Amino acid sequence: MSYLEKKVAWNGNVEAGKPSPALPVQSLGVRLDGAWVPFARAGEGPALLLVHGLLGYSFSWRHAIPKMAEQFTVYAPDLPGAGFSELPADTDCRLEACAERLLRFMDATGIEDCRLLGTSHGGAVAIMTAALDPRRIRALILVAPVNPWSAHGKALSVMLSRVLPAAAFVRVAPRLRSLQEFYFRRMYGDSRRIRPETIDGYLKPLLGPDPFRYGLAVLRSWNRDLRRLEWALPRISQIPTLLVWGSRDGAVDPASAIPLRQQFVDCELRIMAGLGHLPYEEAPEEFNQAIGEFLSRGVHRLEGKS
Repeated sequence: MSYLEKKVAWNGNVEAGKPSPALPVQSLGVRLDGAWVPFARAGEGPALLLVHGLLGYSFSWRHAIPKMAEQFTVYAPDLPGAGFSELPADTDCRLEACAERLLRFMDATGIEDCRLLGTSHGGAVAIMTAALDPRRIRALILVAPVNPWSAHGKALSVMLSRVLPAAAFVRVAPRLRSLQEFYFRRMYGDSRRIRPETIDGYLKPLLGPDPFRYGLAVLRSWNRDLRRLEWALPRISQIPTLLVWGSRDGAVDPASAIPLRQQFVDCELRIMAGLGHLPYEEAPEEFNQAIGEFLSRGVHRLEGKS
């Protein structure tokens, strides 16, 4: 069976699967707040937790997981409502609730502390998670994270949160492959870098019932959540942080990296020339190298303080 499509037998709280022959990755799952949450796990060593963006899922990290697993135990969940996870009808999708669920995911999988990497909306979730419990986050990697200094997305969130446009979007979008292709062209610095399997991979979860309910719920609280990030950032200023941006990002303004960087005491900024909003898709080798270098420096720095 292919990545994250394996059905595994229930065994207490966390379910065990066998390593995939194609990737050194286990397809696992955990019951979280009544919802089934699949996740990928690979490697040995300190924990590295990967948090995907709004329209992504653990598939987003297929190029990164094998490389990162050389030094870390890597965890990549499908956040509730995304990918192949479940989303109970009464689930709170505001930013703080998403962050609280991520902390409970850490509890359920035995992660005491971790290096935390989040992209786009997942970057905002990572910021809030660290703010709620900074002692558990050893280092942060934020890949074009949603932040208060980027205006992109504010108008879209207002439009999609209205009942009639939202209903039309949910009804039409899953049936339009061309819409997905248009989305990816906008997310890349150079659309010629879109790999053949990419669109098919991201489309798979959208074939199920009500695939956009989570995303639309997130958008409804978007602007409120941006204000909550202003509260969160001072609480995590001491955490070693890496910011990664594509210079041609059309989703989260690269210029917002400058004021965001100023919120941290120990923060590196890596602008990846010519790339868009998905550097882990567009240039995975370069992305993995940048993350690996930061994590290697961070391990030595943290060990020196202990």
